[in-house]
Amino acid sequence: MDSGKRATSVDSKGQAPGEANQKISRREFLKRAAVTTATLSMPYFFVRNYALAQQRTLRIITWSHFVPAFDTWFDPFAEKWGESRGVKVTVDHISFADIVPRANAEVAAQSGHDLFFFLSPPSAFEPQVLDLTDINQEAEKRYGPMVPLVRKSVYNPNTKKYFGFSDNWVPDPGDYLKSVWTAVGYPNGPQTWDDLLKAGREIKKRFPEIQIPIGIGFSQDIDSNMATRAILWSFGASIQDKEENVILNSEETIRAVEFGVRLFREVMNPAVLSWNAASNNQALNARQTSYILNSISAYRTAQDNRLPVADDIFFVPALKGPKAQWASEHVMGVWVIWKFARSPDLAKEFLLYLVDNYRLAVIASKLYNFPSFMGSVASKSVPVAEKPAEGRKWIRAAVTKDPFKSNPVDKLKVLADAEQWSTNIGYPGPANPAEGEIFDTFVIPDMFAKAATGRLTPKEAVEEGHRRCKEIFNKWRQRGLVGGGRDRP
Repeated sequence: MDSGKRATSVDSKGQAPGEANQKISRREFLKRAAVTTATLSMPYFFVRNYALAQQRTLRIITWSHFVPAFDTWFDPFAEKWGESRGVKVTVDHISFADIVPRANAEVAAQSGHDLFFFLSPPSAFEPQVLDLTDINQEAEKRYGPMVPLVRKSVYNPNTKKYFGFSDNWVPDPGDYLKSVWTAVGYPNGPQTWDDLLKAGREIKKRFPEIQIPIGIGFSQDIDSNMATRAILWSFGASIQDKEENVILNSEETIRAVEFGVRLFREVMNPAVLSWNAASNNQALNARQTSYILNSISAYRTAQDNRLPVADDIFFVPALKGPKAQWASEHVMGVWVIWKFARSPDLAKEFLLYLVDNYRLAVIASKLYNFPSFMGSVASKSVPVAEKPAEGRKWIRAAVTKDPFKSNPVDKLKVLADAEQWSTNIGYPGPANPAEGEIFDTFVIPDMFAKAATGRLTPKEAVEEGHRRCKEIFNKWRQRGLVGGGRDRP
């Protein structure tokens, strides 16, 4: 400031500088007074709304991450990007269980967020979302091919449409209590599905305080969806074939369900029929189960809360079955942009910016999130053709020497090869809208639960599940969104 006076200041006589010798007519005075009164009486919110209308906005909705540190990083990351672009970014978080209901509500209202995040392929929402071929191709141009299981989770080969954009997927290893499994003769944990039965029976005898020796859910939750599919695939069964024909009704499926019945009756208990996605984590950390099929989130929670059980939690890859060794990805993170989004261009720009900085995202998630574009975590200076390989090297180094104080430091090394034993919902076909609806309505866990509780025989449960799947596939085929058509009777 200069002398302390402002341009609108007045002198001791109440006159503005330079106006001391000016005379104002009565008519001019009244004119000025009328303008001033009109301005002062104008509602403040009118001026405010006008100002806000000049600023673009991006509304994002995502889940409350199982590793809270990720949200602590993501929200300011998005907001700072917005500030750099002159965009007001808002980030809303909801429970994972509320994602699909909230998506349905926004579609019904044809109003909501610009960017919507799902934990599994949102293929059933394809008619309501934009084709994101452009940014998927741009990301591959920058970082090389996306992980194969990711492509099957965001691309519909029938419509040639990318209905989503994935920044991450999450491996689903087995989590086990090393001290318990060592005591029953399995120091390296289970390697096969049959090991769960054999060791589970011994654990039940030697550790009566462990209420659920083996913690595999048969309930209507996301983890049960993943676990029951892993059992199917490992026995050589699947919902569909590569050409999207329903083939669930098979001898392989019946054998898989029969195994599930034995697992439930011999080494589990009825609690697993009503589990939610947090239940198996909580049971493991409370030492109420010795094995779960899950991501590393339960372990990170034990670490964060300094629970003694953390050092006793170890990991194994997908279990081997009679025919195969597969696990579903634990989480398939997929973003969609609604057709009714107000800022689709900003949404696309932000998603590419997120992938551009994905090494930060992996670290923020404490190695929970794996990149959908492996090249996105390579050093910036690496040529594009070399980025995928370099990205995988970086992931391998991180899980072999966990920066988050695992004991021992290489406890997560099993994740380095997760791509080899992880597959997509819909395997061996794509994650089409029919598979998406089957997932969201829990057809497969229901099939296992009905057989396990004796409501239906394994054969009857499979036949019922097959009928439900055929009905869903036929509905989506009529809309031209699913292939096949030669379903088994």
